[in-house]
Amino acid sequence: MQKVMRWGVVGASKFARTQMVPAMMLAQNTQFCALATSNPEKAAPFQAMEPNLKIYTDYDALLADPEIDALYLPLPNHLHVQWCKKGLDAGKHVLCEKPIAMRAEEIDDLIAMRDRSGLLLAEAYMIVHHPQWHYAKELYQSGAIGELVQVDGVFSYNNSADPNNIRNRPETGGGSLPDIGVYTMGAARFVPHEEPVEIVDANIIWQNDVDVWAAINAKFPSFHFNGTTSMRMAPRQEMNFHGTKGLIRLTAPFNPSVFSQAEVELHSADMVVSTKRYPAENHYVNQLQAFRASALEGTPYGCTLEFSQGTQRMIDMALKKARGD
Repeated sequence: MQKVMRWGVVGASKFARTQMVPAMMLAQNTQFCALATSNPEKAAPFQAMEPNLKIYTDYDALLADPEIDALYLPLPNHLHVQWCKKGLDAGKHVLCEKPIAMRAEEIDDLIAMRDRSGLLLAEAYMIVHHPQWHYAKELYQSGAIGELVQVDGVFSYNNSADPNNIRNRPETGGGSLPDIGVYTMGAARFVPHEEPVEIVDANIIWQNDVDVWAAINAKFPSFHFNGTTSMRMAPRQEMNFHGTKGLIRLTAPFNPSVFSQAEVELHSADMVVSTKRYPAENHYVNQLQAFRASALEGTPYGCTLEFSQGTQRMIDMALKKARGD
């Protein structure tokens, strides 16, 4: 009989309520056991999903619970590193929302603590747990599009009507690049397994010292990348990998359960398009099951801290270029 992973959630965020906790209810050998929230009124919808839920009004009290194996951290970005360290010090495995840090060098300490503790610490970069991305990688590696020339991606939504949203506030680590640039940039690295050598151009629109629109052009060893992220445009998401013999297009690459059905199109040089569809995959469930298997059984995890650090390094490079540092 497989061991059940017992989860505690630190912070009653909307995303935890609408996506991750429902995924915990679906994932195999996974149990949602405890919630810590500074606002007890936010606990009610979580208790509706799990009537036996333990509620803590103090984050540290949840970390001290010996019956909790793993923590999920959907906290504001600027708190991620601090509570990742606290979680590891408490002897818990930790799955932290992205970005796991605000600067790449901060992840060095997290890697060292992970290695010393023997615990699993990872960024909740769920897209690598969706089979559409593994299929896209297989197509690329098979030579289906020939030599890769260009990768372009876009991810946008409009939250201008909510100025108090943590994504619109500099003191909480807001901005389109920290929030969704991790997807366009991380995906561009994931498929070809390359790292950027230069940010050629970084054009950013700032509001309240937060990037609300960013267009990034980067040079990789074998291709060029163009990525746009925005918190001021209508919802859109797409990734394209364009080669000398074809094109791989992902129509709902980042949150297909919300945006649209996940589809991977392969466009050949003679204009023939073949499409693979994924109508029922839940990458949040897949992520939780993969995390459990890695933490409790030693199965390699699909998103290491080293991978997350590479994406954060690229974001840092883009912000440095935009600011002229």
